[in-house]
Amino acid sequence: MDAKARNCLLQHREALEKDIKTSYIMDRMINDGVLTVSEEEKVKNEQRAALLIKMILKKDNYSYISFYNALIHEGYKDLAFYSLILVLFWISVKTVLCEGGVPQRPVVFVTRKELVNAIRQNLFKLNGEAGWVVIYGMAGCGKSVLAAEAVRDHFFLDGCFPGGVHWVSVGKQDKSGLLMKLQNLCTRLDQDESFSQRLPLNIEEAKDRLRILMLRKHPRSLLILDDIWDPWVLKAFDNQCQILLTTRDKSVTDSVMGPKYVVSVESGLGKEKGLEILSLFVSMKKADLPEQAHSIIKECKGSPLVVSLIGALLRDFPNRWDYYLRQLQNKQFKRIRKSSSYDYEALDEAMSISVEMLREDIKDYYTDLSILQKDVKVPTKVLCILWDMETEEVEDILQEFVNKSLLFCDRNGKSFSYYLHDLQVDFLIEKNRNQLQDLHKKIITQFQKHYQPHTLSPDQEDCMYWYNFLAYHMASANMHKELCALMFSLDWIKAKTELVGPAHLIHEFVEYRHILDEKGHHIFEFLSLNGHLLGRQPFPNIVQLGLCEPETSEVYQQAKLQAKQEVDHGVLYLEWINKKNIKNLSRLVVRPHTDAVYHACFSEDGQRIASCGVDKTLQVFKAETGEKLLEIKAHEDEVLCCAFSTDDRFIATCSVDKKVKIWNSMTGELVHIYDEHSEQVNCCHFTNNSHYLLLATASSDCFLKLWDLNQKECRNTMFGHTNSVNHCRFSPDDKLLASCSADGTLKLWDVKSANERKSINVKQFFLNSEEPQEDMEVIVKCCSWSADGARIMVAAKNKIFVSISILTMKLLIYFLADCRGHLSWVHCVMFSPDGSSFLTSSDDQTIRVRNTEIFILGIDVYYLRVAEFLGTNFLGISILKILELLNNRIFQSRIGHKKTVQHIQFTDDGKTLISSSDDSSIQVWNWQSEEYVFLQAHQETVKDFKLLKNSKLLSWSFDGTVKVWSIITGRIEKDFVCHRDTVLSCDISPDATKFSSTSADKTAKIWSFDLLSPLHELRGHKGCVRCSVFSVDSTLLATGDDNGEIRIWNVSNGELLHLCAPISIEEGAATHGGWVTDLCFSPDSKMLVSAGGYLKWWNVVTGESSQTFYTNGTCLKKIYVSPDFKTYVTVDNLGILYILQMLE
Repeated sequence: MDAKARNCLLQHREALEKDIKTSYIMDRMINDGVLTVSEEEKVKNEQRAALLIKMILKKDNYSYISFYNALIHEGYKDLAFYSLILVLFWISVKTVLCEGGVPQRPVVFVTRKELVNAIRQNLFKLNGEAGWVVIYGMAGCGKSVLAAEAVRDHFFLDGCFPGGVHWVSVGKQDKSGLLMKLQNLCTRLDQDESFSQRLPLNIEEAKDRLRILMLRKHPRSLLILDDIWDPWVLKAFDNQCQILLTTRDKSVTDSVMGPKYVVSVESGLGKEKGLEILSLFVSMKKADLPEQAHSIIKECKGSPLVVSLIGALLRDFPNRWDYYLRQLQNKQFKRIRKSSSYDYEALDEAMSISVEMLREDIKDYYTDLSILQKDVKVPTKVLCILWDMETEEVEDILQEFVNKSLLFCDRNGKSFSYYLHDLQVDFLIEKNRNQLQDLHKKIITQFQKHYQPHTLSPDQEDCMYWYNFLAYHMASANMHKELCALMFSLDWIKAKTELVGPAHLIHEFVEYRHILDEKGHHIFEFLSLNGHLLGRQPFPNIVQLGLCEPETSEVYQQAKLQAKQEVDHGVLYLEWINKKNIKNLSRLVVRPHTDAVYHACFSEDGQRIASCGVDKTLQVFKAETGEKLLEIKAHEDEVLCCAFSTDDRFIATCSVDKKVKIWNSMTGELVHIYDEHSEQVNCCHFTNNSHYLLLATASSDCFLKLWDLNQKECRNTMFGHTNSVNHCRFSPDDKLLASCSADGTLKLWDVKSANERKSINVKQFFLNSEEPQEDMEVIVKCCSWSADGARIMVAAKNKIFVSISILTMKLLIYFLADCRGHLSWVHCVMFSPDGSSFLTSSDDQTIRVRNTEIFILGIDVYYLRVAEFLGTNFLGISILKILELLNNRIFQSRIGHKKTVQHIQFTDDGKTLISSSDDSSIQVWNWQSEEYVFLQAHQETVKDFKLLKNSKLLSWSFDGTVKVWSIITGRIEKDFVCHRDTVLSCDISPDATKFSSTSADKTAKIWSFDLLSPLHELRGHKGCVRCSVFSVDSTLLATGDDNGEIRIWNVSNGELLHLCAPISIEEGAATHGGWVTDLCFSPDSKMLVSAGGYLKWWNVVTGESSQTFYTNGTCLKKIYVSPDFKTYVTVDNLGILYILQMLE
């Protein structure tokens, strides 16, 4: 029992023992279920009130509440103390429930104590731990009222949920609707915006945000989810909270973990309860109700909602008992839905009568509500726009509907929102079907009268409604021209994606693609390919993204027009001049995981994609739009592989945790767990025949196993590999199983007998290599069968794919595949069932879906770039060559470097070539006179060098020194000991009096060529300082580090002027997409461009970003800028060349 209740009883114990008559009190308490018959007998035998008080003190809060209610009911009114306590507690409860969005009691309320107590007792069983209490029953049975009533008690809330109660009306939702619900809940829970100042942009982020808010800001609170329809919706709230939910289907909780307690609600009221409701509506005693009341209750079939509707009518017209009874008995209304789990007829009839009895001047307003979607709460402001009225006028009309149970009201703070039950929506749609198009057209016309779409502000009460449903109303109104204008507007796309993310827009383009023309396809493609950028913070400039689209694209044309207008007002935009040469291979880019994606696969029908990775989850999403369908916390460690069964009913996953799991692919329910491998399980694959499903798994324990889904244990274990088994695939006819291993072999197994049929030593196909066979490591990574089962393709030795004939065991072909677009290792390539597209998954957390017809086979650009970067050493030659373009002559150095050549540069006259190498030397070669000078003094590899005037050269090294040389004599003229760690870069001031040095020791320094000690040591960077550059007037120095920070310093005094790219604390990642690798000032020193994960332009005066250009790849090493600062050239790690020009 609560301490306050106990103290209260003890304080007034003596007075109570003298005054109360135990027999009457105990009758009430027995009815409430808090006192047993045996306890009653014990008290009666001793005739002692003291014994009853003693018993109550040993019980819980429910006993105290029941005892107090019994006192009041039996006339102990003089105990004013208890009344005062009750009032105080009621005020406290009302405040908590109002803040949590719990609906108020209906105007007419009838208690159902047994159900309320059952709900509270089950909530009490949670005992502060995460779990679920489910109230389920048919529609209209009063589940929501019971859920609200269960928490309408001070002692109960104070003892079980001191953190408060938070109510969410869910209803039947799609992904975008659920996201909107989660966003609203997160906003309510974080009103002071102490955790984040922006809305979550997808369901996963919203789920994480909700988990943090409930754990940190609202611990020991109760989350109430009203009207849950689908299991996948419930999983969005599965985050270790205490949850009470109402539903029509108690199986919705099968998909979530934790203790579950169910309270079943009868679909109909008993006759006496029904009569009690009518009596309260008409303000009569139950015994005085006319005979027709009994018949009305019978015709209403006990539905609380129907009884309330009829009661509300009788309250206004108390003499119409016969009339309403005849309406219910004689009118034949068309059923809204014939197949349902509850009776629609009575409800339908009652609603018709209720609507008919509305005042004539407001009937049309109720008809207007036919355009509302189910379970969508509409702000008052939307209806003010629709009806062109003041807020007070609208609220008065809506209150009439609420009073007659035709509409529901939800209050959130000072604002109201209104919604229809889904049955009421269906009724209105059926009744007004012929008017629907005109009704939708009316709301669009009114919207256009008051707003321009892109001018909607997030702080407007009705903003979210228009962003989510404006396109729906236009499509329903058959206003195709207006819909296209809206959906093709770059302003609308920018405003909506910035507020709610791109997923809802992509869904709308799919939903209305039959209306949208080719322009719609352009924008859909733009959203699909840039969704991973549009979901990030800070929000990218959508006009700049649009300028990267093909010039024939609607997105580009709008972006170009808008950019030209904004350029006149000083906004910076870049045109990608050579983009025609680049073809985007991806059809869709999604980022479903929070870390590397190890595997992804299509469902057999090609409609879904499953993926898994480092974050231990299994994700399932639509192949066309990227809309997430399932998110399952699948394993306790990294999930290495996933696979759909041939009939698409199941998904298998395997993990580093050594387990194999089978999931229902639609609900996410766990079907089987297999735990027989002794090491991590690397691969899983189903047979191709759905009539007899087998699953094969390959593990680092050197074994393969076959599993029959109808059995609990492994069917067969296959021995033979001597190292980790990386991959396995069934042949098209399911007779053979191919396996690949780190032992360098491909093995074929007979599925029926589990015996080894053939073993192919893949290493033999690499015998032409110069590497000795005994030292050669050939890891066979994966394999795939041809459609006819005659050939098998394997990947081995880095990127070489080998096709082998099963009959002859001979090598047929090998080639390299180019899968551009990913920013890191690609772990998986999978074709769709019809072969029209394929997907790739990568460490960069993205999955890319590509069209097969534009897949390019050829030499990897990155591979060639490395060969060029490694220079002569990669080819086994240490000689430099010069090609004279005028006469095609080749000059070759006689003396070469001992190690890899890293940098080369001609002197201004072109007669001398200077090169540096990993052998710590610098070679100066006059290629015409064949004269050589070697600069040898650095103790470690030379990082780079720069030419100075008067035949001088500045070099810096891993040894922490910077040296000035004469390239004529080879002597050191200055030797600066600059840093304790590697010197990563140097820059020379334009006035040639100073130079800068940056280091892995996280500092930068400014030096004078005349002094051996630094002028200024620049501290503050938290990562390696990788680059630096002086402004043209030598007054400023910019430095960039590995955390994405850029700092601008005053050269004269070493003062920090601006911190341009602070770390994003919320995202935990550098704002520059990685290292800052290069910097360049504009001639007037007012602008700075930086290279890193992408390109950024900065206003030097303010330190703010002026523009960002996102490249396809990342790791931009250099940015080359024209003297007028209007043209920029860079290359990303995919080998894509970017020639950018400032738009004027």
